[in-house]
Amino acid sequence: MINRDSSKVIRKLLKGYPAIVLTGPRQSGKTTLAKYIFPKKPYVSLENPDTREFAENDPRAFLGKYKSGAVFDEIQNCPCLFSYLQEIIDENNKPGRFILTGSQQFKLHKQISQSLAGRVALVQLLPFSYSELYKNEKPQLDKVLFTGMYPPIHDRKLDPSIWYANYMQTYIERDVRKLINVRDLSTFQRFVRLCAGRTGQLLNLSNLAIDTGITHNTAKAWISILEASYIIFLLQPHHINFNKRIIKTPKLYFYDTGFASWLLSIQNSKQISNHHARGALFETMIISEMIKKRFNKALTSNLFFWRDRSGNEIDVIIENSDVLIPAEIKSGQTINDDFFKGLKYWKKLTERKDSYLIYGGEENYKREGINIRSWRKNIND
Repeated sequence: MINRDSSKVIRKLLKGYPAIVLTGPRQSGKTTLAKYIFPKKPYVSLENPDTREFAENDPRAFLGKYKSGAVFDEIQNCPCLFSYLQEIIDENNKPGRFILTGSQQFKLHKQISQSLAGRVALVQLLPFSYSELYKNEKPQLDKVLFTGMYPPIHDRKLDPSIWYANYMQTYIERDVRKLINVRDLSTFQRFVRLCAGRTGQLLNLSNLAIDTGITHNTAKAWISILEASYIIFLLQPHHINFNKRIIKTPKLYFYDTGFASWLLSIQNSKQISNHHARGALFETMIISEMIKKRFNKALTSNLFFWRDRSGNEIDVIIENSDVLIPAEIKSGQTINDDFFKGLKYWKKLTERKDSYLIYGGEENYKREGINIRSWRKNIND
């Protein structure tokens, strides 16, 4: 088993909270990690129809079997349990009793806020981070972009194209049909593929709706579903405007470049080198890696982007308290002067010295006061 960075913070949180909620996309390793941390506690899958029926029909008797604690997997499938768990925890708030996992963040957050607020800690687990997966290796960039980071592909040495095709079908069958009434699955699949073609771009719901052949409200609802299932995330623009008109529309990103590559019909890593979306996929991976660093510490994202109406832009703004750290992301291996354009403009506006350029090369150094980092080296390292 590949060690997960978040295991450290989960063990720490279990010393102070009676329950931990571990959420993230399907197949990100939640169940494996929960069993690893709680090897001696019962494991209960609420995907199992018989188990779920017992829990729904007699929640008191069901939970009575696990008063000493358990791992409840995919607990969003049985929302009635949350109120009864609240009662059990309030009767005995001994820390480290339960791990609750789930792959639908909106459902989980709603139930937590209603029943378990203040009683549980939330940890979001995404697929492997680069540092988790490639500690002693230096794979080619295009291979990393194509393969993605989902654990089953690496644990079982699976063909990424076949696995992502199955993942798409399973995801639609299990999650989308539970959340919304999708009459034409092929239309939804086309919508997801169109989103992949827009990773790293400003979200334009009207254009997405037109290109898919659906209404604006349907496109908005489907984006929410993709967010809830940890397929995509929306990077919000930073509000600072320097007395200029700024863009207020979020940018769309996929959490995993392997899945995005498959949706773009990329069949192998060699095709990525000359693909028109390579730069966007690279940017997607870097920002996703930054988010994983935060999530693996049980922190929320502190990332934004900045763009004004004149086209001046910073790919990522890292907000640390009242300090804003700008970073540009370029997939090229050779540094050229154009890479620094946005950072130099930002420096004039803010007079801030700290800034970063993350690129597709191997060297880490400083140039013109800008920290240049290889894609293998995260800013937070």
